[in-house]
Amino acid sequence: MTSTTRRRNSLAKVESRQALGFASPALVGLALFTIVPVGLSIVMSVFDWPAFGERTFNGVDNYVKLFTASPDFWPALRNSAIFTLLYVPLNIVLSLALAIGLGPRIRGRGALRVLFFIPVVTPMVANVLVWKMILQPQGLVNGVSTSVFGIELPNFLADPQWAMIMVVVMSVWQGLGYNMLIFSAALEQLPESVLEAAAIDGATGLRRIWSILIPMISPSIFFAAVMTMISALQVFAQPQLLTGGGPGNATKPLVMYIWEQGFTFGDLGLAAAAAWILFAIIIVITGIQFAAQKKWVHYEH
Repeated sequence: MTSTTRRRNSLAKVESRQALGFASPALVGLALFTIVPVGLSIVMSVFDWPAFGERTFNGVDNYVKLFTASPDFWPALRNSAIFTLLYVPLNIVLSLALAIGLGPRIRGRGALRVLFFIPVVTPMVANVLVWKMILQPQGLVNGVSTSVFGIELPNFLADPQWAMIMVVVMSVWQGLGYNMLIFSAALEQLPESVLEAAAIDGATGLRRIWSILIPMISPSIFFAAVMTMISALQVFAQPQLLTGGGPGNATKPLVMYIWEQGFTFGDLGLAAAAAWILFAIIIVITGIQFAAQKKWVHYEH
């Protein structure tokens, strides 16, 4: 081994130690706040683990109990599915429509983008409280409807037929701006030559959007769809603050059920098992999305 090679190896070792030193705070945080809790939750899911009291191993009893003996589990799972099926398409379609609508020819589109993005960076609690005041029987919506049109609207947050819809509407309003910016950035990267050629060939209006714009930004749409689906299945703050999961259990999603089992009833083992079921659902659906993307997502090579 020559002296040059030894110097290079020594320098590489020094750089590796320096890199490890810089990364160590992040690695410690990852271990303490992610890896250890995840590992502990796996252990908890196979134990009868009360918040206070003796902990005993029970194998898969927690999982069996969720599917067979927990009356609130299936309604919570159904509510999460309903919310996701309503929220994800609405968010993607409306965000894409806004991104396309706020095109280069729109004056003040920068200010409009900021306006639509404000709810994304506004604290969730503030957003929910504003919507709660608006939707209450004495709120703005019912007040305007009664005074202007003479129509008294139902109590949206206490009506089982309306409560979930209001949670979805509020959530779409709150999260619309994030995907809008993703789609706007993707649209601005499209080559002008392709758009001009499409216009010459007569592709205008909806035909231009469906056949040219959407296929060309399909990777961004795929990314937004995956991330929006994951966040929708983990919804918690909106129903918790807006309706408290009610009326009854009409808006209680699975994450709220997990929180309730763990922190209200103190059954940490059952809560951990439900959390891992949710994780499995997210993994399966995400895998399906990645498998299906080959048929409609077009990447540049």
